[in-house]
Amino acid sequence: MNEVVQMLTLDRPAIYQIKVPGHLGESLVDWIGRMTITVESEGDGLPITTLVGMVDQAALQGLLRRLYSLGLPLISVNCIEVG
Repeated sequence: MNEVVQMLTLDRPAIYQIKVPGHLGESLVDWIGRMTITVESEGDGLPITTLVGMVDQAALQGLLRRLYSLGLPLISVNCIEVG
């Protein structure tokens, strides 16, 4: 059986996981869209907020710019699955 390989493109949405330091509250849901927000704390360290959701490249760039404008450095941005 042939396996279909999905390629990442500019117009195809994909599921991304973005991690930033600090606690982003649920009040940011309006501009984050349909992304899931989780906050984890390890010991005495700063909490880490993880955003996971399906966006296209344009929406991803907008989201990254918004995080930058809030002064939040990126810990990681990972493509989890191509839609």
